[in-house]
Amino acid sequence: MSKIAQNIRFLRQLKGLSQEQLADELSITRSRIGGYEEARNEPPIDLLIRLSEYFHIAIDALVRGDLRKTNLDGLMKVGKNRILFPILLDHEGNDMVELIPLKASAGYLKGYADPDYVERLPKMQLPFLPTGKHRAFPIQGDSMPPLRDGTYVVGKYVEKLDDIKNGNTYVVVTKDDGLSYKRLLSMNKKEGTIELHSDNKIYPPYKVKLNEILEVWEYTCSINMHQYKKDELNLDSIMNMLKSLHVEIEQIKKR
Repeated sequence: MSKIAQNIRFLRQLKGLSQEQLADELSITRSRIGGYEEARNEPPIDLLIRLSEYFHIAIDALVRGDLRKTNLDGLMKVGKNRILFPILLDHEGNDMVELIPLKASAGYLKGYADPDYVERLPKMQLPFLPTGKHRAFPIQGDSMPPLRDGTYVVGKYVEKLDDIKNGNTYVVVTKDDGLSYKRLLSMNKKEGTIELHSDNKIYPPYKVKLNEILEVWEYTCSINMHQYKKDELNLDSIMNMLKSLHVEIEQIKKR
């Protein structure tokens, strides 16, 4: 059975609705609901949008995630009625920080909203973080000194683009460029763009369209790896270091 079929049935039963009742809510026939739940047919995009709005679940999560394995109370809301990705908690209810390994960063665009992908990521706890959802992203290149290639940036999830602070640094996930760590300036809502600046001035600034942005994570701290040899930077050693909190934290400077 497909994930979308499982998810429709699961969400319907979670609300205590019969197939006929859900069909009435969506203004379709009961037989169509039965066809979707039995994976005989797949819902078209217009119905996926209605399902997303009705259950308050993002389309990506409806289609690609297994919601039976997800704590729906721990999903992060985006806007008024959408949910982007699961927030993973430990057994004591503490928020876990997912770490995106360098080799896995290229696949983040495909998996960022997939609960199964997120569940498979390495996880850690950093008790000094402020309230909010955090992830750790690998930095490549030399565009944002003093951070060097191989540094991890821990970012706090930004729910609304309006919350971006002009001149602060963020990990930005876009449809075309994937993961970028830049200083954000000059949001132009009329034009629908924002400028991404490198602190290394040899790299020119560039604009991205706001509707191309998938996620924004505000810099919280950095985990420097440059003092380690390349053969020491395997995932096990990184995770052991993080778990022991043997990390060097650089607080962002207000500019």
